Amino acid sequence: MIAVLAIISCKEDDNTIVGAVNLNFSNTINDEPIVLNTGSYTNQSNETYTISELKYIVSNIVLIKENGDEFKYPVSESFFVINEEVSESKGLNLTNISSGEYTKIKFGIGVDQSKYPLEGANFVPTAEENGMIWSWSSGYKFIKFEGSFTLEGETTTEDFLLHIGSHGEALDNYKEVTIDLSSTLTIEDDTTSTISIQADVAKIFDSINTHSLEIQKDVQVDPTSPLLAENVSTMFSVTNVSN
Repeated sequence: MIAVLAIISCKEDDNTIVGAVNLNFSNTINDEPIVLNTGSYTNQSNETYTISELKYIVSNIVLIKENGDEFKYPVSESFFVINEEVSESKGLNLTNISSGEYTKIKFGIGVDQSKYPLEGANFVPTAEENGMIWSWSSGYKFIKFEGSFTLEGETTTEDFLLHIGSHGEALDNYKEVTIDLSSTLTIEDDTTSTISIQADVAKIFDSINTHSLEIQKDVQVDPTSPLLAENVSTMFSVTNVSN
């Protein structure tokens, strides 16, 4: 009887953890993948820019059912650096997902306040090697966006550097986004599904707020960073769900 109960118990456990999900991130402008170093883009301030580096931290991933029930991916495994230069980093493989039908996804951009102060800890794999930790301040860079630009009617090129993150409790730029899935995500036994997520990089400059590089080309620790963090939180959408 003990053996039978053990088998039944195992089957019940198996029924709650059965599938996998691949999150595929695509960084775009005008619905086209960005091209580092050679792609040329224009923001709403009529500044023409190229991008040399784009990285951001995705964390605290949650799948949400239509009735509001949530599946929270284990926090200890839920920190990723998306690096435009490294294709493999833009595909996140999530395993042991509870079965069910999900209609929304929620995730954080950056690292939430529960992880501060850092005190030497690094919660984000590859953060240090990707330059996503400030060496002079206790905090992560949630987004690292760099390149060069020219002003309208001019030929002189200048560099820009936008590093957005939190600095302990003094400056909290962590944002959480909830996105409707383009169709229902169905997790069944031994299945692997895919969610394609598009990041509209142009919204870093132009969204809820407008940022002109002529006015400020270097943003790190100052009152401008929360405005850019707010813009970043609007740039994600789900373009496809494949069951």
